[in-house]
Amino acid sequence: MTESLSCMTRRGFGLTLCGASLSRLFASEDWGAMPWAGPANVAKVYLAGTTVHWPKPDLDVQKDIAEIEAKLAEYERKHPAEVRFTGGDLLRKDADVPAWVSKLGDADAVLIIPLTTPTGPLFKLLDSIQLPALYFSRPYAGHSWSSIAASRKAGKKVDVVASSSFGDLDPYAGIFRTIHHLRKSKMLVIAPTPRGRDEQAKAYGNAFGTQFTFLNYDDLRAAFDAGDEAKARKAAEEFTRGALRVVEATPKEIQDAFRMYLGIVSMMKREKANAVTMDCFGGLLAHKLPAYPCVSWSKLNDQGLYGVCEGDIASTMTQMLVTSYSGMPGFVSDPVIDISRNEVIHAHCVAATKMKGINGPSSPYIVRNHLETSEGAVLQVLMPSNETITCAR
Repeated sequence: MTESLSCMTRRGFGLTLCGASLSRLFASEDWGAMPWAGPANVAKVYLAGTTVHWPKPDLDVQKDIAEIEAKLAEYERKHPAEVRFTGGDLLRKDADVPAWVSKLGDADAVLIIPLTTPTGPLFKLLDSIQLPALYFSRPYAGHSWSSIAASRKAGKKVDVVASSSFGDLDPYAGIFRTIHHLRKSKMLVIAPTPRGRDEQAKAYGNAFGTQFTFLNYDDLRAAFDAGDEAKARKAAEEFTRGALRVVEATPKEIQDAFRMYLGIVSMMKREKANAVTMDCFGGLLAHKLPAYPCVSWSKLNDQGLYGVCEGDIASTMTQMLVTSYSGMPGFVSDPVIDISRNEVIHAHCVAATKMKGINGPSSPYIVRNHLETSEGAVLQVLMPSNETITCAR
């Protein structure tokens, strides 16, 4: 299969957003109440000088704010699953900033809206918040947009939109929600020893707010043993009936794969986690895994959750970011290059079947053994051809 890789603008990517849904087979599993599933909490703040020179000395600042509030309320109604605005205070001097910052609470990001020149306590505000911020500068509302580039170079997490159209904020709805999603996500890392993963997890936690819990193979075995065998058998039978064919995998390998899935789901629910990555080859070589996790990863990725191989925290974080923003599932791969055919082949045993979107159709699949070990149950997904893909990392 040949696939093309093309660039997509931030705006175009943002407009691909779609909501997540659960797979039909496990529709009773309710993830909607989990902390990562909600909209972003974005704190609004308005800036104006104590005296106004621009756009006109007699500007009615409160009237200006009321008009903007109406537009933002409309924006919020347009993106109910992505954004929830809070606040809306007007700051006019540096002394106003500390009290406002103290009220941020659990905000994910800040929307800064200048009204005048002088702009007021912009730099004091940027120095006082650690949250990502968007500076929305409408024409004639001030000139401080020109200072945002320097703030970014100085390490501030701030972007700028200079536009008369509130529609130019649309792509940021998904960005805000992704910030929230990563802040509230929790990843389970199943590995016998951290081997540097603990430091990696700490760095990602500091950068994005994501939580990490390290578990071992005994925890996984206990979850597998507690899995409902009857439910696993029923799921395996339905999965087998839905396949184009079964080539190598045995009925027991398929049933064990679904018992593993039920065990992993129970662990995730207990820990309130939406992502799991496992040092699977380490567990297989040590004979510590009761079944292969490949079907589990495919099922989770189809639902907008995250199952990733090889204890790969960086790839799991990448998948969480891209899927939460785009509504498109993904999978880790071992890229194979063939320059004679101008191809990059992305292959692995964990592909989602809903690669055209979590709410989209499922691709047909064949049930196979794991390629490198000739055992276990995995999916060979027959993906659509001539589609554009996004490859990250």
